[in-house]
Amino acid sequence: MKDFMEEALKEAEKSFNEGEIPVGAVIVKDGKIIAKAHNLREKSQIATHHAEILAIQKACKKLKSWRLDDCDIFVTLEPCPMCCGAIANARIKNLFYAAEEKTSEDKLMQKILSSDRLNHKVNVFYIENKKASSLLTDFFKNKRKS
Repeated sequence: MKDFMEEALKEAEKSFNEGEIPVGAVIVKDGKIIAKAHNLREKSQIATHHAEILAIQKACKKLKSWRLDDCDIFVTLEPCPMCCGAIANARIKNLFYAAEEKTSEDKLMQKILSSDRLNHKVNVFYIENKKASSLLTDFFKNKRKS
């Protein structure tokens, strides 16, 4: 499990180096990585190009199915509402994330992923990772300086 989060962190570092908010995502099926991605919103100028969405698209393409039932997703930052909806709609089994979103004290992620409106529930696991947090902190410090 640690190795998968390390791969997600490598993706987040790519985002950081490209001037994007440093978030990486990896999707795993049967113990193997089938998709990985990092944020590309600034580069693409497309609002939905979050790491999770891009990784889900790649995984769906690889499996030739929108259903990612037996897949897990590893993300370096707690997913936003849009990405939570995509994760649930893709039927991903487990979500592992490494850093909490500092502005989400309302538990919106948990509310979305456990909502009775969705016919699929995602198991959520927080695996604190200092590197993921410091990458985000450094990114925003640098952003404020410039």
